[in-house]
Amino acid sequence: MGVANRLDLTLRLVQGSDRIAVSELAQRLGVSEMTVRRDLDALERQGLVRRVHGGAVATRPREEGGGFAAREHWQTATKDRLGAAVAAMVTPGSRILLDAGTTTVHVADHLAARAPLTIAVLSLQAAVRLADRPGIDLLVVGGRSRPGERSLVGPLALRTLQSLTFDLFILSIGGVHAEQGWTEFSLDDAAVKQVGLAQAARIVAVADATKLGVRAFSQVAPLNAVHTFVTDTAAQNADTHPNGPETLAALRDAGVETVLA
Repeated sequence: MGVANRLDLTLRLVQGSDRIAVSELAQRLGVSEMTVRRDLDALERQGLVRRVHGGAVATRPREEGGGFAAREHWQTATKDRLGAAVAAMVTPGSRILLDAGTTTVHVADHLAARAPLTIAVLSLQAAVRLADRPGIDLLVVGGRSRPGERSLVGPLALRTLQSLTFDLFILSIGGVHAEQGWTEFSLDDAAVKQVGLAQAARIVAVADATKLGVRAFSQVAPLNAVHTFVTDTAAQNADTHPNGPETLAALRDAGVETVLA
């Protein structure tokens, strides 16, 4: 896992808790406690966390440190490759629910080539990418824009989704774990994803290899809730992603088709 990606995941875990222990971070990220301590020291130097005995606390709200803007330029080539692979699975004429996230923005860029499509989006960034594209009937799901991420969440978003049905839900995810399944850092985002899963006939999840083996705070669904998982080829490399091969094997055992782009 790249250092920048690991720091982002570490920061999101710290910000999701009042206080989190080094041992819990190591378990959730699948890395050593020594690595966690080194990463927390780096985040503390940036003023994003404060070290406390045995763990850390966040010093800034999520919207002030990290978030979509901080991550959108990381691994752009990989995420664009994933976006193209997911879009290629879409049948023209389908009704699509597109999740929020930096990777799904790249999916949005490639979906125009699959028109005509009806696409409901769960992020403001995806809405901007798809607005006024020929053959795209764009629906922006109502709700509250979550600060820092601009994902659409809350009761209004949930009610809107419950009134619609989709051929395909393109799911972005904070972490996927062999035992804990699909997990997310935000309770609000997790709730929206759970409704999306219930309203779609087919589920395609997409995430880069850094998310494999990660356990975020809120469980979204068990592994078998998803039909297809698209990730990058680095997920097979145990040297750079120690939990990658194990997680891929667990997905396949659960009946999930895995696609390495």
